[in-house]
Amino acid sequence: MADDVTANQNRGHEVLAVTVALFVAATFAVILRFVSRIGIVKRISADDYAMIVAWLIAFGLSFSICYGTSVGLGRHEANVREEDHAPLRKSQYAFLVLYNPALMATKTSICLFYLTLAKNQQIFKWATIATLVVVNVAGIALTFLNIFQCRPVHGAFQTTIPETVKCLDIIALYLSSAPINIITDLALLFLPMPILTAMRLPRNEKLILIVTFSFGAFVAAVDVVRIAYLQDASSSRARGTSGSSLVNQQDLSWIVSLSFMWSAVEVDVGIICACVPGVKPLAAKFFPKLLGRIKHARESGYHHHGGGDARGADRINSNPLATPPSSPIKTRFTGMGYDNDVNGNMDSLDFMTTPDMNMNDLPHSDTARTETEDINMVDFLNPPKSPSFNKQDTTMTASSTKARKGSMTVFDFVDMHSPKSMVRMSNRESIPALCFVTILFFLWGFAYGLLSILNAQFQRIVEVSNAQAQGLHAAYFAAYFIAPLTFGRLVFNKWGFRQTFIVGLCVYGTGTLIFWPSAVLVSYPAFLVSNFIVGLGVSTLELGGNPFIALCGPPEYAEIRLNISQAVQAIGSVVSPILAQKVLFKGVTNASSLIDIQWTYLGIALFVVVLALIFFYLPIPEASDEDLQRLADEREDVNSRKVAGITVPYITLAFGVLSQFCYVGGQEAVAGVFLRYVDIVRPGSNIGAFNYQAVGHTVFAVGRFLSALAGLVFAPRWIVIFLYIGLIITCTLAMHLTGYAGVAMIVLILFFESGIFSIIFAMCLRGLGSRTKMGSVVLTAATSGGAVIPVIMEPVNKSRGIRYGFSVPVAVFAFGLLLPLYTTIVPAARQQVDPVFKQRGNASSSERPSTPRKWGRNVGNVVRRNERSPDSPQTEHIEEKGKDSPG
Repeated sequence: MADDVTANQNRGHEVLAVTVALFVAATFAVILRFVSRIGIVKRISADDYAMIVAWLIAFGLSFSICYGTSVGLGRHEANVREEDHAPLRKSQYAFLVLYNPALMATKTSICLFYLTLAKNQQIFKWATIATLVVVNVAGIALTFLNIFQCRPVHGAFQTTIPETVKCLDIIALYLSSAPINIITDLALLFLPMPILTAMRLPRNEKLILIVTFSFGAFVAAVDVVRIAYLQDASSSRARGTSGSSLVNQQDLSWIVSLSFMWSAVEVDVGIICACVPGVKPLAAKFFPKLLGRIKHARESGYHHHGGGDARGADRINSNPLATPPSSPIKTRFTGMGYDNDVNGNMDSLDFMTTPDMNMNDLPHSDTARTETEDINMVDFLNPPKSPSFNKQDTTMTASSTKARKGSMTVFDFVDMHSPKSMVRMSNRESIPALCFVTILFFLWGFAYGLLSILNAQFQRIVEVSNAQAQGLHAAYFAAYFIAPLTFGRLVFNKWGFRQTFIVGLCVYGTGTLIFWPSAVLVSYPAFLVSNFIVGLGVSTLELGGNPFIALCGPPEYAEIRLNISQAVQAIGSVVSPILAQKVLFKGVTNASSLIDIQWTYLGIALFVVVLALIFFYLPIPEASDEDLQRLADEREDVNSRKVAGITVPYITLAFGVLSQFCYVGGQEAVAGVFLRYVDIVRPGSNIGAFNYQAVGHTVFAVGRFLSALAGLVFAPRWIVIFLYIGLIITCTLAMHLTGYAGVAMIVLILFFESGIFSIIFAMCLRGLGSRTKMGSVVLTAATSGGAVIPVIMEPVNKSRGIRYGFSVPVAVFAFGLLLPLYTTIVPAARQQVDPVFKQRGNASSSERPSTPRKWGRNVGNVVRRNERSPDSPQTEHIEEKGKDSPG
């Protein structure tokens, strides 16, 4: 009975119908594009030629699927006629070879179109070029892998192949290459958005622009569906046979049929979406009423730069003096199917989709374009200078422009004022920015927790050695040394905090997607690369995040703010291992199930991309080197002191780098042996080592909140001394105690580790002035101690046992203690790092600082600051040395 059901199953009809329908739709889109380009714009550009190539390859791809359905594609292998096996293999081979070139040509067409929009937008231009390079390099590499999937090549056509022929696992190859498709899909989707949303247009017209360029989201969605079917095919194949080559897989014609269909859908939808912007001139010619409403809205409210509010437009139109002078270009563009308005303001899509309009219609003045110049979107954003006009108009226009200069709009829906320098913010003013950036802290804590569980699962499945496990850990922390000193430093110094966050998020998202090929291939080197790329992203986020929290607000609360944000990061480290162990990775028990993690990391990657987009539009405060130098100059008499001929803040920074290196190294050394230590000192515990570790992480998070609270009473250096001494004592006791006492000691170690990192980071940035960002770079790079100390500890664990191995953390924590001892013993260093609390309501009597050693005075100052008006300044800023504060 089962055989009868199997014999009647045939997916070929559905595959054929969907493939033909989508290819016809793609063909229709290409025809409309070229009618628009040839008949209306009267020009064929490079992106059009690339689209022709994409369509031709898509035709071959669709034909191979259609032919395959006639010879058994979509049927079970047992029901395919013997004479059809060879033609079926050839059609499958043709599809596999043509798929990547079709995508490559389509995305190349889109990138070439973007380059026509990037005349003066350098970042957009180079990002597009980078995407173009990735698309073509990956496409060519994958194409050659598909061509030479078997050695010799003719083995791919054979139904049964001899043992001398070696073939790649093509399904695994397609799954492992999926991240490249998703990364480039998202890049092509979001690359033009900053330019589109920055255009000064009415809301309706801007929405049409954004929607037009957002059709690429459909391609990404189809790609995700295709991956789901590929994964289903991989799982079905794994259940059917253990063979390794494509042609040897049982029931392949049935398993891969839907994957082939969705691959063709992906290519055809990509072609359709790529043709949408080019069809705009044709739509304007034959459906003028459709765009007439938009033009009318622009004519009635074009000069309103807010949220498209009709009342704002009425206010502008009611004041003739507020209307900017008319453009010198007052002509009708003929042969386009639409006209300019009276001021020559063309629809923005016309500028983007008609880069070479007939310029003979323009007046030949010194402000007009020449015949050979192209008009593109950048021309729309940066129009030519208008000729001279009367002084009154000039004054009113300049005034109007000045009035708008202080605000930025997000999609023209929400007006957001440009934030002031972060070092000038009060506690209340800094709260929104601190909350947004603290999300990043939670994100990298969450990432670290997931990585630890995933690496543990991978080690168990693949049975890697302890040395290899140390290598995975070292790869993650080695990235902390590379990223801050290379591209992270460049972005941070040149573009500031916002761009550092965006770059870090993008790299982090890329790293999460790279876990796909790692899981599919079950490859140790691939997991090393994945850990390293995620480490690059997280370290870049830390490079900007830690100094942002420390600097955003009154400087005396820097350590407190950073400890609170780091406590949120610790919460992420608590939540993610539990979630991974109990839910996300619960079913990951063997190599074939390891691929299931891809959906977790896809979700993380998409969340990260959305977060990067949000950070692009959020009004994140910045601090220039001049602002930071002025802040340091407020205590120039303290920060300029020298010890042994070296300025004190630089000596403090050097000790801070050493202390940070030792602290992170010792912390990771303890974390690496936590589970093994608990199993040794308390074997057979009903609670389990993993649950004890969850308790330890919770204690760690609570300890950071307590360290922040202690900062209101004690000087930061005293807190670090207390924590380091506690670490040395508990590590020493952990070497000798067993049972619950030993478990208690390792949990207490995590408690004493809690607040050290944040306090070191914030304390060592004080007084650096214009070199504060460089201080952040070296302090972040010092986190690479996590890659070194555990490697040193492992041989000790092997030779003398894990308990004796705690002598290594004892030693490195003792070296870390040098920083707080130095800042306590050396008076100049003590004055440099101790926060100075001031009452700024009275410039004369309230300038007297209160130090954290005088607890009653400090607590009183905290209470008085909270009682003051939230609008009063919390930090004194002196523009010039000796100049009185305006307070």
